Amino acid sequence: MGVSSTKAKLIQDLLDASRVMSTETVMFHAAIAALAGLSPSDMKTADYLARLGPLTPKELARHSGLAPASVTALIDRLERKGMVHRKPHPDDRRKVLVEFDAERATASAPLWDYLISATVEHCQKYTEDQLRAIIDFVTVGAEINHRATAKITSGG
Repeated sequence: MGVSSTKAKLIQDLLDASRVMSTETVMFHAAIAALAGLSPSDMKTADYLARLGPLTPKELARHSGLAPASVTALIDRLERKGMVHRKPHPDDRRKVLVEFDAERATASAPLWDYLISATVEHCQKYTEDQLRAIIDFVTVGAEINHRATAKITSGG
């Protein structure tokens, strides 16, 4: 039994809307990155550190899908901009941890005010069950995007 034409149309509409959302999100992040003098990739890699806490360069490369040499150059750029700093690994003196500067995040918080408040306001119209479904879609979509990036960057 196949997918109904209505469901197929809704799935296509969802894919189209997701594409628009993705593009607008990238453009928003590109605008913020430009204010900091960074590339969107630099800025989003810094977001891994902000969300996940200090990481080794190798862990950062694994999360971002970037080559280790690219991550080293990226860390250097972020460090010059004051967004991250290197610190000794507490368990292995041969390793270094890269840590996001939380004060820097506080300084850029006003750039997010409209996006966050407008999104919260829009979410008020949904029921709790609908919000759970949206959270599931966004979470699984992010995992699918991560796997798709890994396939491209690993050559597979």
